[in-house]
Amino acid sequence: MSNDELLLQRIESRTACIAVIGMGYVGLPLAVEFALQGFSVVAIDSDPGRVEKVNQGLNY
Repeated sequence: MSNDELLLQRIESRTACIAVIGMGYVGLPLAVEFALQGFSVVAIDSDPGRVEKVNQGLNY
């Protein structure tokens, strides 16, 4: 199985882990939508306060 086929299979089965860099006005809703669709999401941001609020389920 090629890497492309493996990635497609993981996306279709929702087992792919999604990484979003930056929790700004684009990154935050993108990460939320992937999570709502059943993906495991890792979100990265340089602002520790923003990260803490997102981890608590709060908007900043």
